[in-house]
Amino acid sequence: MSYFYKKSAGLALCTLFSASSLFAQQSITGRVTDAKGPVAGVTVSIKGTARGTQTDTNGSFTIQASQGETLRFSNIGYKSTEIVVGSTKTINATLTEDASALDEVVVTAMGVKREKKTLGYSFQEVKAEQITDAKENNIANALVGKVSGLQVIKGSNGPASSTKLTLRGNNSLTGDNQPLIIVDGVPLNNFLGAKNNDFWNPGTDMGSGLGDINPEDIATMSVLKSGAASALYGSRAGNGAIVITTKSGKAQKGTGITYSSTLGLERLFLIPEIQSSFGQGRDGALIPTSTDNWGAPIDKSYDNINNFFKTGVNHTQNVSFQQQFEETSIYSSATYLNDQSKIPGSSFERINLMTKVNSSFGANKRWVTDVKVQYMNSNAKNRPLSGQNNSNAYATLFRMPRSLNILDFKDAVNDQGKMLWYGTSNSTNPYWLAKYKLNEDIRDRFIMNGNLKYKITDWLDAEARFGSDQYTTNYSNKTYSGSPLATTGQYSLGKNTFFENNYTVALNARKDDLFGKWGGALSLFGQIMKTKSTGIDANAGDLEVPDLFYIRNSKSNPSVDESFYRKQINSVYASGEINYDGYWFINFTGRNDWSSALGLNNRSFFYPSVSTSFVLSDMITKNGGSLPNWLSFAKIRGSYAAVGNDLPAYQLYNVYNIGKDPNGNTTASRNKIKYNPDIVSELIKTLEFGFDTRFFNSRLGLDFAWYKTNATNQLIDLPMNPQSGYESEKINAGNIQNQGIEIVMDGRILTDPDKLNWTTSINFSRNKNKIVSLTEQSKTYPLGGFDNLAIRAVEGGLYGDIYGTKFVRVEDASSQYNGQLLLNGNGLPQATEIQLIGNQAPKALAGWTNNFSYKNIGLSFQIDGRFGGEFFSGTNVNLQANGSAASTVVDGKRDNMVVGGVIKQGDGYVVNDKSVTPQQYWTQVATSGNMGISEANLYDATNIRLRNINLSYNIPSNILKSSILQRAKVSFTVNNVWMIKSYANGIDPESVFSINSNATGFENFSTPTSRSYFINLTLGF
Repeated sequence: MSYFYKKSAGLALCTLFSASSLFAQQSITGRVTDAKGPVAGVTVSIKGTARGTQTDTNGSFTIQASQGETLRFSNIGYKSTEIVVGSTKTINATLTEDASALDEVVVTAMGVKREKKTLGYSFQEVKAEQITDAKENNIANALVGKVSGLQVIKGSNGPASSTKLTLRGNNSLTGDNQPLIIVDGVPLNNFLGAKNNDFWNPGTDMGSGLGDINPEDIATMSVLKSGAASALYGSRAGNGAIVITTKSGKAQKGTGITYSSTLGLERLFLIPEIQSSFGQGRDGALIPTSTDNWGAPIDKSYDNINNFFKTGVNHTQNVSFQQQFEETSIYSSATYLNDQSKIPGSSFERINLMTKVNSSFGANKRWVTDVKVQYMNSNAKNRPLSGQNNSNAYATLFRMPRSLNILDFKDAVNDQGKMLWYGTSNSTNPYWLAKYKLNEDIRDRFIMNGNLKYKITDWLDAEARFGSDQYTTNYSNKTYSGSPLATTGQYSLGKNTFFENNYTVALNARKDDLFGKWGGALSLFGQIMKTKSTGIDANAGDLEVPDLFYIRNSKSNPSVDESFYRKQINSVYASGEINYDGYWFINFTGRNDWSSALGLNNRSFFYPSVSTSFVLSDMITKNGGSLPNWLSFAKIRGSYAAVGNDLPAYQLYNVYNIGKDPNGNTTASRNKIKYNPDIVSELIKTLEFGFDTRFFNSRLGLDFAWYKTNATNQLIDLPMNPQSGYESEKINAGNIQNQGIEIVMDGRILTDPDKLNWTTSINFSRNKNKIVSLTEQSKTYPLGGFDNLAIRAVEGGLYGDIYGTKFVRVEDASSQYNGQLLLNGNGLPQATEIQLIGNQAPKALAGWTNNFSYKNIGLSFQIDGRFGGEFFSGTNVNLQANGSAASTVVDGKRDNMVVGGVIKQGDGYVVNDKSVTPQQYWTQVATSGNMGISEANLYDATNIRLRNINLSYNIPSNILKSSILQRAKVSFTVNNVWMIKSYANGIDPESVFSINSNATGFENFSTPTSRSYFINLTLGF
């Protein structure tokens, strides 16, 4: 394969060198500026050719051009400008801003800037202000409703919870299905959530990788959805890629210093619907030790949920500096975030530091460097736990007797130092948990990159890149004595380290007029990726000396667990473009990876892609035709790609684990999974077609995409007979298909700089995620589940089908009672065997964003929705069993009831006339298995909400009248403004229990979501 690339590269370069001697050209120099000064990174190209260059950090450029040719100047967010080359050798250009420019330049794979019209695949870009205006701690949450085909699955475990992203459905049964995240060319480890998603005792959600990034430092986010868009990134970009470009220094009026201060307040958004008519006890009687709400009627109930949760306070302070000094530009920033959550005892702090320097030097400024260092320090205290366990304060709080006041237990401990609480059960005082069951995790992270480029000629350059993502996380858990959780206390701690280094070299050539109107470009790359992760955990268990948090202070031998992970991928890859007359573009890529995680015979794998873009409107005008007045631009596109998902390290060979038994004897044990050295990587084939059109002088735009992906060679843990010594065997099998459409519409409804302006954008996507095939031995694969509720992939079904129990009904078409509930002899509902009851995936996603401006006043809002799909609420089923749910009371009463249905009698049925109490009914519905009768608490996940509103005011310079203060802006933002439509009895469908799995259709006593208010002041000096 390497010989093939060398030969291809040699032929291509020889062709380019030969062609360069055919044309008599002159060297044109100049400078590009905007209203603020020089503009770096502007694409300067010869119209109708593929010849081009970019301006340096001072806005200067040099390009070879002949008289009569037209120079085109284009950059992200600016209108393109064209100037005809005359006899002068100096040409200067001034750009004006225009977010809707047709030939907008965007950032694509490997950080390459290209005109959007040349792309043969679906592409969406999110601007910096869309991210910062959202005021989210985790930038992933800011993407909700802004990108078609992107599902944002938000955790609800406190102020720094994980967020999972999926593009165009799920492609893998065992992978996390997230897109690859790239920050300035450096892959970011976007880890997720808790390691353990156990129903009874889940682990702590320690956030996701994207949550470390500072929103204030982001310039753009490019979402590469299709395989053709992300194929250059190889085996790790099988689920697409999100390319983040951070800010660079630009010339500024004044000192270039900007200070921003944000103050935020948060309160509960949605809470479960709880009854207020009946109090502590069972069977209608008061039982002082009971944790249930099946007692007698009460005159007064307490709002324990709102009494416990406080008003959270969040503030962010940011100072940045950017400026240009001749050929060097600098951007530097420092940000401090402090979030004192609405959850008592829970807090999150983050420090972000960043410095980025770009410089041109040497003869004719042919050398270009780009160096950046980002440092992130995060400190989270007392992250909440989800799930049905005694350490989850919210499970206890939501089920607390309505006749008791949580504020009576605010002191947490009594005079003897024991937990202050009612009753004798194992439930735990939420205030005690906030003060005496503590967890903390501190992460130090660096993202670094350095690029060195040499411009050999105006059409050929060479580049070397280095990038590194590395972090260390230290964490601890302390449980004090005096509660049912631990008599003397418990203690554990751990440390994880991770690094990934990437070394890349590249050779880029771009030349036109090779053969008539045909032009071309070619880039060759070589890359080495090395990654390593280590971890160590120590658990003392129960302490010998109470509250002495020391690993050796253990009643028994402390347990120690160690992990190690190392992997390397070597790669060569190339991208090329053929361009005809500036309106037909054919792009191709090819990448070969050699992965250390695969066996010697399967270590090498090749991923190709091809895409084409045909700009119909340019073809017509360039061939003497004219467009109708209503049509401004029209392009059709298509692409095909093969990409993949690689295998994690150490999943090839079967080895023994060395350990100790309780008596200290050395043991050797096998893994539960039997590995196969002949395993290969997953393969994802993508086909896409679409068009992009603009109408009425570009006032209205419409982009449409149809796609189909098939992910084969699925990595499956096939169940085995336990007598074999293994629980499962890792094999390649299966075919998962995603097929859907995406529509993006945008409009500039009102456009008058001196009056009201209104722009709007709507995106819509629909995806069907089908399990085409699994294996001959097994037609079902478990994705997650708890007792009598399971989320599965079943051959012929949809990814994430939910299996559970239903109400038993009469199934006799000849009976007059067909379809009615079939009750037991006591007149209570019965549960069926486990069967298909729903699916976790949305049928459609949509978002609608509007931006208004009038002179210096701005107003924007976003409405987004998820349509279809279901989720199971563990919160609701437990509230029903406990007697706290509002559904257990009708009009303030609990009268005996006769359940509608029939009872089996002989060969026929009789109408039920047996009276039961509400307690009997709901106990039957909610406790038939740990999850009750599943159908009763499976909810439509459709929800439509007014996501946010932002109001801003730019203070005019004539009011500032200051030589020091250059600009000032004040803004007000509200998030989670209004739940327009939802069906889950006060449970937010965005509350997900097991974020670090592919079973996301399950909710279980998650922390209630928040409504937040922010006020921001930004000053420029």
